[in-house]
Amino acid sequence: MAESSTGREPGVDLAPEDWFSADVATFGDRLAGAREAAGLSQEDLAQRLGVRLTTLQAWEDDMAEPRGNRLSTLAGMLNVSLAWLLTAEGDGLGLPEAEAMPAALSDALADLTRLRAKAAGLVQEIATVEKRLRQALRQE
Repeated sequence: MAESSTGREPGVDLAPEDWFSADVATFGDRLAGAREAAGLSQEDLAQRLGVRLTTLQAWEDDMAEPRGNRLSTLAGMLNVSLAWLLTAEGDGLGLPEAEAMPAALSDALADLTRLRAKAAGLVQEIATVEKRLRQALRQE
């Protein structure tokens, strides 16, 4: 029997709110579903994240998992909560109160999320260099 893109058999009757539940779907299923709901191809999302296509495919196939900063960026780009991506709890797909966001707003929010993650990485890098500098000054 053929499988759907989420790895489950077609024709299984589930309520929309259960499609991506922790009992039914994996992290990769939720990631793929959120990406598709956002109207993005794997190539588009990989490019926006700055990762290789094979990396994103491995995440969606549950062969690998993204680092924390990528998870946060993914959640923002896909307009779902980080908790939902990881555990199926929180704001995600299939909720009746979820409304479609205009593409320009979604893109701007995705850019902000990406920049915030990038800034957090730079802050960590600066802290590491400052620590090395302090240690070098103490040794003199």
